[in-house]
Amino acid sequence: MLGNVSVIGQGYVGLPLALASAKVGFNVTGIDSNNELVEKLNKGRSTIKDILSSTLQEVILSGNYSASNSYDSVANANIVIVCVPTPLNSSKKPDLSYLESAVVSLTTLVKENALIIIESTVAPETTRKIVLPLIKNLIEPQNKTFHLAFSPERIDPANQKWNIFNTPKLVAGLTELSCEMACTFYSSFVNNIIKCNSLEIAETAKLLENSFRFINISFVNQISMFCSKLGIDINEVISAASTKPYGFMSFYPSAGVGGHCIPVDPLYLSDKAREIGSVLTFIDLAEGTNEAMPLYFVEKAANKLGDLRNKNILVVGVAYKPNVSDVRETPAKQLISQLRSRGAHVFWHDELVVEWNGETSVNISEDYDLAILLTLHDSCDLTQLGDVPVLNTRGSL
Repeated sequence: MLGNVSVIGQGYVGLPLALASAKVGFNVTGIDSNNELVEKLNKGRSTIKDILSSTLQEVILSGNYSASNSYDSVANANIVIVCVPTPLNSSKKPDLSYLESAVVSLTTLVKENALIIIESTVAPETTRKIVLPLIKNLIEPQNKTFHLAFSPERIDPANQKWNIFNTPKLVAGLTELSCEMACTFYSSFVNNIIKCNSLEIAETAKLLENSFRFINISFVNQISMFCSKLGIDINEVISAASTKPYGFMSFYPSAGVGGHCIPVDPLYLSDKAREIGSVLTFIDLAEGTNEAMPLYFVEKAANKLGDLRNKNILVVGVAYKPNVSDVRETPAKQLISQLRSRGAHVFWHDELVVEWNGETSVNISEDYDLAILLTLHDSCDLTQLGDVPVLNTRGSL
């Protein structure tokens, strides 16, 4: 056994990390406050499409993994990793409540010389100026030594090429020793470790990665509207531009961005920028564009049907991206809400989500006045629409 590891948060980030650690010989406890999730995991039932239940069952049988709703395992852990959500609050400001709660809970139990790693996405200086003082205030009365590192998650659900093993891992430490300890841990299952010279560099790099995508998705959404006015297919334009072997990267249009990273992380960066008086206007412009996309497609629907009142509309796909069941920050929420505010009867189909917002997925059929294609999973059969008019938010005519 390589040592004891506690991973706090067993979602899209924490579960793959916990299982990867367990497979190479660490004794891992996955901690989560969701009792139903903990029960499923301990029964060997994966809750994430990217992880097979057989893989989960294998590490459980090896004795290297178990899930718990208790922090008790932290008392014996050499390494404690925090992978809890850091969402936005109702005012679209960073919400660190889950992170702070996890840090408080683990610090009351953490053992001497344990390594604490934050993987949750945060604004620059959060690890040093918020997490560190929180730990110190709680741990100093215990007279214990601890080590602190930051290593941002880079999980892309449903990505068949890049995974936790082959995606380069950024690592930074409060001290050189902390960094080395974290690098040693991650190098046991990650192929390429990238050391950063400070916590702030690693924190900012994570936000830059997703802000880059956020801004470019916004730009291509505007180009898509431009192409629609011209009567040309945006996807053909992107395909043509992609033939250039340098200086261009493909981004594709949609009804807005969703998920746990792209619509959230840039606002952490923007909030920090305002705090220090260095406003990032590109992020603010991108947010405005993407926030407006659902209304843009509501207007397109109205143009197709003449009047939305009492029209039966089917939204196909409510997950934020193809081939996942994740509905966090999905633009479907605003799209459906705005269609209903205009008097439309809106139904949705998503074979992966099935239940969402107290509603249930319906079958694709010909019984609609319009179908709006939002997110298409590979298993989706659009032939069942028959002659129903279609509005494709993905840009093709």
